[in-house]
Amino acid sequence: MHTDVREYISLCRVKKGNITEAELARRTGQTPQNMNNKYKRNTFKISELEKVADAFGADLKISFIDRETGEPII
Repeated sequence: MHTDVREYISLCRVKKGNITEAELARRTGQTPQNMNNKYKRNTFKISELEKVADAFGADLKISFIDRETGEPII
């Protein structure tokens, strides 16, 4: 399943109690307009994703997955 970052954040927002985009923006120290622009362009920096994870009460984990085996490389 290939989910882009925007879709993944949206799924997490729902799972964590239907957090609105505006509320997530507030929790990450951004304006709702800035957050909306990132959603539209799907342009999140790792540092921003760390803030989003923190807003969800979660840790950010990034992995490279081998296409043949489906397993993490490391």
